[in-house]
Amino acid sequence: MSQLLVGIDVSLKSHHVHFMKEDGASLQEFSIPNNQEGARLLLQKVMTYREKAKVKDVKVGLEATSNYGWHLAHFLHDHLCSSDDESFSPAIYVLNARKVSRFKKGYDTLPKNDRIDAWVIADHLRFGRLPHAMKEVAQYEALQRLTRTRFHLVKDIARHKTYIMNQVFLKFSGITQESPFSNTFGVTSMAVIQELEPEVIAQMSLEELMHFIQEKGNNQFREPEEAAKFLKKIARDSFRLHPNMEDAVNVSLSIMASTIQHLTSQVKRLDKEIQKVIKAIPETLTSIKGIGPVYSAGLIAEIGDIQRFKDHHALAKYAGLVWNQHQSGEYESESTSRMRTGNKYLRYYLIQAADTIRKHDSEYRAFYQKKFHEVPKHQHKRALVLTARKLVRLVYSLRKTNQLYLPPERRNS
Repeated sequence: MSQLLVGIDVSLKSHHVHFMKEDGASLQEFSIPNNQEGARLLLQKVMTYREKAKVKDVKVGLEATSNYGWHLAHFLHDHLCSSDDESFSPAIYVLNARKVSRFKKGYDTLPKNDRIDAWVIADHLRFGRLPHAMKEVAQYEALQRLTRTRFHLVKDIARHKTYIMNQVFLKFSGITQESPFSNTFGVTSMAVIQELEPEVIAQMSLEELMHFIQEKGNNQFREPEEAAKFLKKIARDSFRLHPNMEDAVNVSLSIMASTIQHLTSQVKRLDKEIQKVIKAIPETLTSIKGIGPVYSAGLIAEIGDIQRFKDHHALAKYAGLVWNQHQSGEYESESTSRMRTGNKYLRYYLIQAADTIRKHDSEYRAFYQKKFHEVPKHQHKRALVLTARKLVRLVYSLRKTNQLYLPPERRNS
């Protein structure tokens, strides 16, 4: 036997394993605990089969299911792929769960259980069309832990801000409709919301309210009198909250505001740690004005080794920035939708970076404006996603060549 295929269905407490020959014949199936003892048992069985059947090629496949298979994949990589025997070529594949599920649909009558899932993974290895084999990428994965944690915190902050605005409307309806402050969640705005009632603001003297705004805003308001006048106007026009609701709403606002403040401080802490880690990785993405160390780290952490992608089209597909084609015969639809697949973290950092770059780079600003005015609906969202797709080409080029980016002004000078 020249090839051994090992399909592993991972779970929290145990893994189900299926050994298969290259012709599809089953060899053995068993379960192992999800711990070091189980990993050593699996390694021992693989090596036993290798020696017994003179196996030259071992392919191990497992789905990218949460982190339940992370330790096992790295354990097998460290012990199988570090061999100096040139006649032995093992490979570990971390498979996309969606693709494995679609592969399984080719078998009409298969039930859903761990034993069958391990067999399907092994059979998927046999048919090929696999991703790049796993490599030692601890540096990228360490960075990925930080950037993905940041992603989730930022999403939580956005969700909490949406919720808190519902509470703000109950207490001070006018400030959610026409706020005198550029940032509703700024220090001054939150001080007004938490410390003052609309009735109190309406009765305060203009000088007293101006002093409050200047004090909370650290004397940074250029026209505090105008802000105070506008604030008094919307306070007079706002609904008055029922007295029985006041304490409940104020407590809710206080808790949500402190939660947002805490999460924001944790994001800043992550940003500092990300900047430390990214310094050890050679990169030129920060030569693009608008991409700082945090966005650069997010892109690099998700892309990993750029050699995994043959061109920028492959990278765009990995990010989920590709569009369906609807064509039949001579008909081809002009309306296409983005494919709902891909790495959501990479897509997030590409879109965030694109939104910043288009404010600084004339080429990307012109491209964004062109796409913005092409349609009457969802203009910003569409233009931004298309700008992110354009950015993929540049990111791929810079990671591939490790060259600095020259903005249009310098290229044309």
